[in-house]
Amino acid sequence: MNARNEKTFEYHPHLREVIANVEKVMVGKKKVTELTLVSLLAGGHVLLEDVPGVGKTMMVRSIAKSLGLTFNRIQFTPDLLPSDMTGVSIYNQKDMSFEFRPGPLVGNIILADEINRTSPKTQSALLESMEEMSMTVDGQTHILPDPFLVMATQNPIEYEGTYPLPEAQLDRFLMKLTMGYPTPEEEFNVLNVIGNEHPIHLLTPAISPEEISELKTAVKNIYVSDSIKRYIVDLINRTRNHKSIALGVSPRGSLALLKAAQAFALLMNRDFVIPDDVKYLAPFVLVHRVLLKPEARFEGVSAEEVINELLARVPAPIHKEQHA
Repeated sequence: MNARNEKTFEYHPHLREVIANVEKVMVGKKKVTELTLVSLLAGGHVLLEDVPGVGKTMMVRSIAKSLGLTFNRIQFTPDLLPSDMTGVSIYNQKDMSFEFRPGPLVGNIILADEINRTSPKTQSALLESMEEMSMTVDGQTHILPDPFLVMATQNPIEYEGTYPLPEAQLDRFLMKLTMGYPTPEEEFNVLNVIGNEHPIHLLTPAISPEEISELKTAVKNIYVSDSIKRYIVDLINRTRNHKSIALGVSPRGSLALLKAAQAFALLMNRDFVIPDDVKYLAPFVLVHRVLLKPEARFEGVSAEEVINELLARVPAPIHKEQHA
C-alpha cells in the first residue's frame, strides 16, 4: 500500500480535530481513523478484520463520541434474529394499536461485532439496511438515521462454526481494513495513556451532526477529471482479466473507488481528486472484491499482492493541480 509523506498534506479544518480527538484514545491508529472517516463521508461501510484485543470496539466508540453521534454495538451470535437488530412492533393495550420499538440497528454508528458468527438470514437483514438505508418491520419501512455507518468485525483466525460472508455481500462494504498490533513504542504509550481513568470518558464532540451532513454533501461536488475516471475504469477492468483472479471487481467497485477518492480529497482539504488518492485507496477498496483462482491461492498469492501489482502496471494520468 502506498505510503504518504505526513508533511505534504493538511486535513480539512472540520476533520482535523476529530482525528486529533480519536488519537487521545487510539495511539498509532491514525490511518484507520482517516479511512473510517472517508467511508462515513462517502456513505459507505467498513469491514474490520483483525484478531481480538487490538481495540476495534474502542476505535468505533472513539469516532462516534468525537463526531457527536449515537453508538450501538450488536454482538452477533448464531441465535441472533433479524428482529433482535431491527426492533419489533408491540401491541399497546391502552391505545389498542401496535407501536414500533426500535432495535440497536437504529443509530448512527453501529458496531456489528463478529458478523460471521450469525446466520446468513441475519447477515442479510443487516446488509439490506446498509444498502437501502432503511429496514422493513411487519410490512412497515423505517428510515435509518443519517449519517449511518456500519463497522462490521470478523476474526480472521477462528472460522469454526462461522458463516463466512459470500462475495456478493462482501461487495457491500466500501472498505476492508485491519488495525494490526501496535509497535512496541505505541504499546508503551498505550500503557501510559490508559491510566486510572480511560481517556474515552473525557472525549467531547469535535464536530456537529449538521456539519457532517454538510461535508457529505460537499463530497459529491469534489471534482474528478475524465483522465482519473478512465484510470479507475482501466484498473478495474484489469482485475477482470488477470490470470490469478477468478472473479474481478464489479461496477459497484468502480463507484466505490470513485466515491472514496472524493471523500479522501475532502479529508485532505482539496476540492479535486489526484491520481495518488486512487492509488492509496485502491487496496482498501478492492482487495475484498476480487476472488482468486484456487491455483493462485495454492501458490500463496494474495489479493493484496495482485492489486498492488496492477497499481504498478497500470499507468496513472499526469497530475495537474487544477480543475475545470
